[in-house]
Amino acid sequence: MPKSLQTLIIEHVEPELDAGRYPVKRIVGEILEVTADVFKEGHDTIGAVLRYKLLGQKEWSESPMHHVDNDRWAGSFLLSENTRYLYSVGAYVKSFETWRIELTKKHGVLPDLSSELLEGEAQVKEAMTRAKGPDKSELKIWLGKWKSAPDQETRIAIALDPIVATLVDRHEQRAAWSTYERELEVIVDRERARYGAWYEIFPRSEGTEPGKGGTFKDCEQRLPAIRDMGFDVLYLTPIHPIGETNRKGRNNSLKAKPGEPGSPWAIGSRHGGHDAVEPALGTMKDFDHFQQAVRSHGMEVAIDFAINATPDHPYVTQHPEWFKQRPDGTIKFAENPPKKYEDIYGFDFYTEAWQGIWQEMKRVLLFWIEHGVKIFRVDNPHTKPVIFWEWLIREIQLEHPDVLFLAEAFTRPKMMRVLAKAGYTQSYTYFTWRNSKGEMTEYLTELTRTQMRDYFRPNFFANTPDILPEILQQGGRPAFKFRLVLAATLSPTYGIYNSYELCENKAIPGTEEYQDSEKYEIRHWDWDRPGNIRDYITRINQIRRDHPALHTFTNLEFYQSDNDHILFYGKMNADKTDILLFVINMDPYTVHEARLSIPIEECSIGEQDTYQLHELIQDYRHQVVGGEYTIRLDPHDEPAAIFAVRRRTHRESEFDYFM
Repeated sequence: MPKSLQTLIIEHVEPELDAGRYPVKRIVGEILEVTADVFKEGHDTIGAVLRYKLLGQKEWSESPMHHVDNDRWAGSFLLSENTRYLYSVGAYVKSFETWRIELTKKHGVLPDLSSELLEGEAQVKEAMTRAKGPDKSELKIWLGKWKSAPDQETRIAIALDPIVATLVDRHEQRAAWSTYERELEVIVDRERARYGAWYEIFPRSEGTEPGKGGTFKDCEQRLPAIRDMGFDVLYLTPIHPIGETNRKGRNNSLKAKPGEPGSPWAIGSRHGGHDAVEPALGTMKDFDHFQQAVRSHGMEVAIDFAINATPDHPYVTQHPEWFKQRPDGTIKFAENPPKKYEDIYGFDFYTEAWQGIWQEMKRVLLFWIEHGVKIFRVDNPHTKPVIFWEWLIREIQLEHPDVLFLAEAFTRPKMMRVLAKAGYTQSYTYFTWRNSKGEMTEYLTELTRTQMRDYFRPNFFANTPDILPEILQQGGRPAFKFRLVLAATLSPTYGIYNSYELCENKAIPGTEEYQDSEKYEIRHWDWDRPGNIRDYITRINQIRRDHPALHTFTNLEFYQSDNDHILFYGKMNADKTDILLFVINMDPYTVHEARLSIPIEECSIGEQDTYQLHELIQDYRHQVVGGEYTIRLDPHDEPAAIFAVRRRTHRESEFDYFM
């Protein structure tokens, strides 16, 4: 008999990304829930199992799947390790259960069921030959009762006993055993892949002496202040030696003046390349000490991985074949028309020598991993082949599964998505340019309600050294506050570039570029200057840490407000022990009032119940009955409100969280 005639149909497995071409993503400790359509012709009873194993493991483990409806089955298993798993679905005919159902239907209708009982007895005997230990002994006892039963009714009662069914089900041969056509993969990352607050600095601007750049030792002095604001990841712009040829000057001028430091992204000089540090910052020993100091403050370092090389980089003389050559024999500068980067050469990933580039980039990453770095922010990944990233990230994570990669790719949507599919742990997003209530709702719905939720983890940066959004340029301090709240509460992972807390908003007119950008000069910041929002950031980060509902992304729900400038949304954890509601005035200039529709049913609150909204930023409380609540937000006072929902306890004068 051809195998296809006895194969069950298994299709529409979820989650599955591009027919299994790419893995989905989850976090250690999560449950992977899998569904599939499983069916066959006829009336046989079907069983289905979820199969899973660690990548590289030989034997499969199984978890039972249960029928949901309309031939849809569901199962799950615990992702207990920071690694990669394979999973699939298996299905089979449950012969004994099929027989029992048929026997039940015939019982009381047909007088003689002796032949049917012999069929069942044969199946019990077959299962007994496969059973071991107590199960084998138990089946033998039941079979003895069956055979010695005085009449047909007694034998039927024994055959239909659920204990017998359970024993046989455990040991019978799976008839028509079939497996899904593909083995699917899930990347299981550590918790920091999902949740964390990032703070970005230029290490050379951390000095305190006027006219002199900072060092790693200077950076250590700022660690307590950064930690106290509540950040988890300290992201360093490139720390490698900076080239001197065609060095850029202040505000991206084509020629640097004496003493100007150049762009950190112009990597490579006589002092070394990607596996060296800029001498002005210190030595590798200083970096190692700094990295350990960051960890001692409860944070971890992320460094920039930029595949750029200046004309002074050792690669240029050692491997000229790695770069784009012009017909006249010169090397082509990197370009992003109309921009031209005269201080950087572009690698040629399509050269015949491409394998050397791939292996060298892997070596560089392993070098920094050996120095304790576990997070890499990757510069412009969308300008390199996707297949390169897929290979590189996989190679690194198979050996170091705790390493995380953030894709800095502000580019076309499909390219951003495929980079995430190819393995990037996190991704920059369009959040920076979503300013209206409608834009924000539409974009976040796409991120949380489409298949993107299985592979695309957003990192909402409110600003970057390259991007000072118009809303921050024009909206001033109120805009800095409400954009921070949006970034920090919509996404479990967000970041700011330093000086955000100072509400720095001076731009080159007509652009999103900072005036006097740190990309081209050393800045000295007064972290206590008037108008700063450092305490505000500290408070928001503390709220994030206190509330587990903010540690996940796909639990986001938007709710109704009757004002187009007021965004209203909420997050709650699965058991509703932590329920938060957020109200944001998206207009930094004008006072707005809105009537909100509180989702009391979702919060398990009755129409007549009294509950409390505890506002966590300004610490006030309102007692509420029913689903309507009116709020007025003055952006110059407080543009946002974060409410913890509390219900009355058995003591009428007190309220507790849903805990």
